[in-house]
Amino acid sequence: MIERLEGLDALELREVPDPAPPGPGEVTVAVSAVGLNYPDLLMLSGGYQFKPPLPFTPGMEGVGRIAAVGEGVSGDLLGHRLLLGGRTGLLAEQVTLPLASLREVPEALADAEAAGFTTGALTAWVSLVPRGRLQPGEHVLVLGAGGGMGLAAVSMAKALGAHVTAAASSQAKLDAAKQAGADAVLMMDRAAPDLSALKGEVDILFDPVGGPAVLPALKTLRWGGRYLVIGFVAGMPDRVPTNLALLKGIEIVGVRAGEAGRQDPALGRRAMHEIDRIAGEGHLRPIVGLEVPFEEAPRAFRAMQDGSLLGKAVVRMPEG
Repeated sequence: MIERLEGLDALELREVPDPAPPGPGEVTVAVSAVGLNYPDLLMLSGGYQFKPPLPFTPGMEGVGRIAAVGEGVSGDLLGHRLLLGGRTGLLAEQVTLPLASLREVPEALADAEAAGFTTGALTAWVSLVPRGRLQPGEHVLVLGAGGGMGLAAVSMAKALGAHVTAAASSQAKLDAAKQAGADAVLMMDRAAPDLSALKGEVDILFDPVGGPAVLPALKTLRWGGRYLVIGFVAGMPDRVPTNLALLKGIEIVGVRAGEAGRQDPALGRRAMHEIDRIAGEGHLRPIVGLEVPFEEAPRAFRAMQDGSLLGKAVVRMPEG
């Protein structure tokens, strides 16, 4: 729980009352595992665009089993494994949610994979399909390809028929990108990125990194290329020369996958259906680089903060 916006040091493990019994159409879920995302870290200091009221419990995605049902919900669902989602609140042993907000877990995914599946897959699909208009055979460059978001984009782009180049800052991260399906990899110094080997060759640029990578990455785009702005793990970029967009006919496209679904519920439903379908076919298996018990959740946040995390960080809840 966070009671003051002072970053990771303010994150405290608290004993709180059990959630109220589920009401009509609701279920109480015993949480099995929670996948952490960079927005979870940013919210601890008020640095994300969504600012929940204090105090709040972090956690946007997870997996769990139904422990109690409310009126109108069949008792046959007790023990049923489901995917959980929300803007906050899931880093807890139990949560009560509307049954309609939960989803079946694709059978191909174990609990740790399922816990860290939705956010990355959803962002990748919304980025590449409705926002990026990816066509089979196009060349996609993924920056930050060793993180959970980047690896999801690599796997999604391959599942959609793209040729994928993955750029990351260590050999271990490049190896993970290959495991996720990358056709080619490129070592990238985050402080002084050199992407000149790809100048004018890329159709779609997937960028959750920002910072010094933006200008070199823009130069990799060919005529009509699309630059997908996902986030700024490395900080805000230098001023972007808009004349480059004019001269190369490129598009600079902002992506907020969750907000896209809130603005267009039909798109949100389609996105969830598609990522679950693709995962069910075995194409989206998140790489879990760190798995910690509940009481060690700050260690997982710290791995995201210092850039040492490869793939997804998952927090395991106590059993029973």
